[in-house]
Amino acid sequence: MLRLITDFDGPIMDVSERYYRVYLFCLEEIRYPHQAVRQLAKAEFWQMKRSQIPEKQIALNSGLDETQAQEFAQLRRKTVHTESYFEYDSLIPGAVEALLKIQQAGVDLAVMTMRRVKELDYACQKYDLGRFFPENRCYCLSNDYVKTRDIEDKPLLMTRALAELPSAADTWMVGDTEADIAAAKKHDIKVMAVESGIRDRTQLELYYPDLIVPDLSTAVNLILESTVSATSSKI
Repeated sequence: MLRLITDFDGPIMDVSERYYRVYLFCLEEIRYPHQAVRQLAKAEFWQMKRSQIPEKQIALNSGLDETQAQEFAQLRRKTVHTESYFEYDSLIPGAVEALLKIQQAGVDLAVMTMRRVKELDYACQKYDLGRFFPENRCYCLSNDYVKTRDIEDKPLLMTRALAELPSAADTWMVGDTEADIAAAKKHDIKVMAVESGIRDRTQLELYYPDLIVPDLSTAVNLILESTVSATSSKI
């Protein structure tokens, strides 16, 4: 059996609008009355995020002072995963079609995400994604989980998934961050990094995924092509 384990935000969901709305909110909340600030355009802001520019530096680039920048970073952390902002997430173009294609090919699908249960459930219900990911193929954080760092928490999710899932002859991981790459590499799973998420190619290259591809659609096509090639070589 062939299995694809995919991250949720990045390969499937576009979170850029949520992050940008939170940025705008925090900038407005932290600025002094009548203080002149430089509101970054969404494209500029998102490229900073993808380049892993620290939150404090984004605040400073927006015209806040050092004290404000610290407050900005703290408020952003408290706000970005609050319920009212998840409505701004949207599907990555082609992601649903890619999931449908690989599901119809008989590949076992699982999702592995740093979202909490309620956050994953919200998006799955809104976009009818439960048809791809039944409960026993969803690996996420409990609603009361105390996060440390994604690069530490995600390998723990992978350990749990591999202990619970039926064995597979071959497994691919698809994700958009260093945490996805670390989780796969720890368990000797092949990993493709997508450029449709919160890290740009330069950042992804630092962690040596097996492949870097534009999006989930490309990843799915490559996985299915490699399966066909492997089958043909055995004939």
